[in-house]
Amino acid sequence: MIITYLFIFEIIHKSNQMKRILFVLPCIFFVFCSNPEKKSNPKIEIYDPSIESIINKFSEIEILADSIALPEGPVWDSQSQSLLFVYVINKNVHICNEKNGVSEYISPSGNTGYAPNLGEGVLGANGLALDQNGNLILCQHGDRRIAMIQNSSSLDATFNTLVDNYEGKRLNSPNDLTIASDGSFYFTDPPFAFFDLNAFSFVETEMRELDFNGVYQYDPSEEKIELITKDIDLPNGIALSPNEKVLYVNKMGMLDQNPQIVKIDLETRESEILFEGKKLAEKYEGNFDGMKVHSSGTIFTSGPGGLLVISPEGELKARIDFGHITNCAFDQNEEYLYVTGFVSNPKVFRIKLSE
Repeated sequence: MIITYLFIFEIIHKSNQMKRILFVLPCIFFVFCSNPEKKSNPKIEIYDPSIESIINKFSEIEILADSIALPEGPVWDSQSQSLLFVYVINKNVHICNEKNGVSEYISPSGNTGYAPNLGEGVLGANGLALDQNGNLILCQHGDRRIAMIQNSSSLDATFNTLVDNYEGKRLNSPNDLTIASDGSFYFTDPPFAFFDLNAFSFVETEMRELDFNGVYQYDPSEEKIELITKDIDLPNGIALSPNEKVLYVNKMGMLDQNPQIVKIDLETRESEILFEGKKLAEKYEGNFDGMKVHSSGTIFTSGPGGLLVISPEGELKARIDFGHITNCAFDQNEEYLYVTGFVSNPKVFRIKLSE
C-alpha cells in the first residue's frame, strides 16, 4: 500500500514538473521571438571588423535637408551646436540644428565681383572651416580667394581677403582647406571658376593666370603662402593626420578617370599614392571629393560608391552607401558624421557613428 502511495506521489510530482516545464518553454520562446537578432544596415559594408570600434553598423542614415543643389563644405560649429554647409549653386551658406532645422545663414558666400570668372557655374563658396577664434573661413570659387567672415548670420555679407594670389598671380579657385593647430592652413586650388556645367568641362581662358593646380600652405600671421605641390592634376579634398605630419589630398578622376588619395610627408615634401580608386570608379558612381580624418587617423572620404573609410596604411575598411556625395564632417565628439550629396543627390545626411 505504501509503495502504491509513493508511486502515485511520484506521478503527481513529475506531472507538476512537466507543467512547470510547459509553462517555462513558451516564456523562453516568447523572449527569443520578441528580441530577434539585430540586423546591420545593408548600406554599411564592413570589410574589416576592427573598424566597428568607430562605426556602428546598425545605424540608420538620416536625411536632414533635401533639394539643396550641390551642398558642400560641411563643418560643425560646436559653439552653436550646428552644422554649417554651403549651397554652392545658390551661393550662400546654410545652418542646420536640432532647434530650428535648416535655414539660410550667410549670403552671398562668394562670387561678389571680387575676381573675374566665367559668370556662371559653380561660383559660390565650397570648402568651409572655423579658425581658432571662431571665424568662418571660406574657399570662394567665384572670387578666387580664401576669405574670412564673422561666424554670425548675415544676408548682406562682406568678407576679409586672406589670400588671393601666388607670386602675384591670381589663384584659380580655392576649393577645400584644413587648418593646423598653429593657425596656418593648407588648401587646394583647382580651376572650378572656369568650369562649364553645361559642357561639364573646364574652359581655357585668359582669365586664368596660373598654369597648374596647386596645393598650398598659408600662414595668416605672416601672410605667407607656400606651394606644397603642383603635381596633382586636379586636387580637391584635403586633410591633416592627427599628428599633422602627413597631408592627404584627394585627386579627382575627372581628367583621367583615375581617382586617387595622395599622401604627402610634410617634413620631406615627398608624396606617394595612398589609395587607388580606379577599380571602384569602374563599379560605382562618385569621385574623390571632400575628406576628413578621424582622431584615430582613419580617413573618411567621398569616393566612388559613397563614403569610403580608409586606414592610414591605405586599406579600405568600410563603405557607407549615401549615393553620390561631395563631402563630410564630424561633430566635436565624433558621435555623428554629416555628409553632403552631389547635384544628382541634393541632400544633407547624418549617421550616428557611436552607439
